[in-house]
Amino acid sequence: MSALRTIVATGPGRLLVGTVALVAVLTVVGLIALWPSGDRPTTPGAGTPTVGGTVTAVDSASCGGPTDQRCRTATVRVDEGRDEGASVQIVLGPEEVSPDLETGQRVRLADQQPAEGTPGADAPGTTGGDAGLGEPGGDAGAAGADREPSYAFSGVDRRTPLVALAILFALLGALVARGRGLLALVGTAMSLSLVVLWLVPAILDGRSPLLVATVGALAVMFVTTGLTYGVTAQSLAAVTGIGVSLLVAALLGTLWSDLSGLDGKDGDLGSFALQSGGELPLQGILLAGMVIGALGVLTDTVVSQVSTVAALHRTSPAMKARELYREAFVVGRDHLAATIHTLVLAYAGATLPLLLVASANGVTFGDAINDARLAEPIVSTLVGSAALVLSVPLSTALAAVLVGRLPPAALAGHDHHHH
Repeated sequence: MSALRTIVATGPGRLLVGTVALVAVLTVVGLIALWPSGDRPTTPGAGTPTVGGTVTAVDSASCGGPTDQRCRTATVRVDEGRDEGASVQIVLGPEEVSPDLETGQRVRLADQQPAEGTPGADAPGTTGGDAGLGEPGGDAGAAGADREPSYAFSGVDRRTPLVALAILFALLGALVARGRGLLALVGTAMSLSLVVLWLVPAILDGRSPLLVATVGALAVMFVTTGLTYGVTAQSLAAVTGIGVSLLVAALLGTLWSDLSGLDGKDGDLGSFALQSGGELPLQGILLAGMVIGALGVLTDTVVSQVSTVAALHRTSPAMKARELYREAFVVGRDHLAATIHTLVLAYAGATLPLLLVASANGVTFGDAINDARLAEPIVSTLVGSAALVLSVPLSTALAAVLVGRLPPAALAGHDHHHH
């Protein structure tokens, strides 16, 4: 609290604290006003609970039909749920594209027969869960011993290695960054919880996706910067810069989604909207993804710029705001080039399968990028990069004007943000 008292003892400090406090209050109001009620579309086939199973045998059989194609099959013991202990046959598909399972391997299975009392439970042949290759649903109304278990292959059970990797990451972060790393991990966990438990349900509840994403991104920003950097002049200035940059990303995303005719109706999201009765605002969800996707890289860049200005001010308190801006901008320009390169390569890697298919089919580059499945990540990349480019001079100027006018004592005790 002594650092905060030092900050508010000056005019620029009071302006900085007041601005951040106003944004924080608006964010809290937004979180409460947009709080999901729990009403959301329920869509059969759009993600279904699974049960665990163990592969007991793997075989090959004819796929049937006029061609001599072989399909891989598996015998799986159900380890959970109402059919625990039962053995089921699963058709995985043609050997060339089906998963190569091994005996004893843990897998996840989707029950193809709805539970009693659910819609469609009395309709024969009803299936649910992820539409995988498997046995027909049969008579879903059958119960007890007369019901024949029917399951579809959902995927390999990879939860244990994922949890192990997360634990390894947490240990490495704690070992290398120590206390600061632990706080960053807590902030990351809280941010992910906010996205899963508030942002996604709020969108499904019918709230404006762009508004939800903006409020959610601001909340995540406060959590991560507060826990990782504490309440300092640098973190307060960074919050201001990140908030403005997020608004820029939202505006650019809205404008270019309209200009590019991107409405989010292509791909899995469009299929989900069709199954749920077309109630989802698909373009808004697309824009929400752009805003959330831009948050991480914006946070890193803005915090770096603010910390650079603070370090220069501590070293040379006599430097004017214009000099602070000029020197810090040189650092930001180099950082910016590397970050944009990283951002573009990350999106290029995500779209590589589509690019390979397009090239193999002789599709020209112009036709390939016109496909909505490629156009959407391209627009997301360019919108995020544009907001990133603007965030460097913006955050540097804010820091030079606000942080650069604070006494060096208000900046003491804060670790510089290294790269």
